[in-house]
Amino acid sequence: MSLPRIAVTTGDPAGIGPEVCLKLLANPEVLEICQPIIFGDASVLNKAAEECGLPRPEKVVHRLEEATEACVLDFKKIAANDYMTGCINAATGHAGYHYVTEAIDAALAKNVDAVTTGPLNKEALRMADVPFPGHTEIFADRTQSERACMLQYSEEVRCVFVTTHVGYAEVPHLLSQERIIDVIELASEAMERIRKRKPRLLCCGLNPHAGENGLFGNREEEQIIIPALEKVRERGIDITGPLPPDTTFLPARRKEYDCVVCMYHDQGHIPLKALAFDEAVNTTLGLPIIRTSVDHGTALDIAGQGIANPNSLVEAVKLAVKLSK
Repeated sequence: MSLPRIAVTTGDPAGIGPEVCLKLLANPEVLEICQPIIFGDASVLNKAAEECGLPRPEKVVHRLEEATEACVLDFKKIAANDYMTGCINAATGHAGYHYVTEAIDAALAKNVDAVTTGPLNKEALRMADVPFPGHTEIFADRTQSERACMLQYSEEVRCVFVTTHVGYAEVPHLLSQERIIDVIELASEAMERIRKRKPRLLCCGLNPHAGENGLFGNREEEQIIIPALEKVRERGIDITGPLPPDTTFLPARRKEYDCVVCMYHDQGHIPLKALAFDEAVNTTLGLPIIRTSVDHGTALDIAGQGIANPNSLVEAVKLAVKLSK
């Protein structure tokens, strides 16, 4: 049986993505379970290898049909002298976006089994006039998915998000029963697929103390969140809440529940990164393709130094392999 083909994007060329991709290609545990194909530029990876004291990639191809083993698929979108490692640049934002869209299209065409993405820089994307703030929105748009949401996965804690890359002031206006129901259903389906059993979910409130019966906030819990939970329970989903966000992630609760439904980005990202920064994996639910990602940024401050930890990328590839089966 052939190994799953995983498209791994390098992310922003100026960040640590190229370095961790080089380390991934040298990881025997990864090569035993899949065929990683690095979607990027050979010039970028060679530059990272030189700066970080790592071996250059052994196999470089220029067409996906030529990728018969672990290799780099070279798009020639950016040259080594077009950017400085560790510096934000419109050219790197454009190149990083290109790698992602090529990987998505390859997965939609079933030429790869899954996509694992390296980190993009949101400021570089904006400088390149990319109309999306991050991967989740890019994937949802390019695959025409109406019910996409982010899942942050680790053995220690797992979270899905009703809203993601928006300011706090925008969050209450983006909450609706329909959106919360969509996220809960996607989380339940994904966790059952991963856990091989019916999952138990936990839902955070939006406000301190989950609103304290209307004392805090504008009764988002009573008017939006609680009615949504009642509807998904009628559909057979096991979910508790809404609970106060500051007690949702206690150790005992993390052991009892499979996934936490969060109302906004930092509600789940802060505890998850505090508990499992090097092991956490980001994946997008609701897509017609499998997508996983590292759970860290471009780390421009340490790019090119050879000290970036590849664990999150390795775990992301492992999860992509598991989901592809």
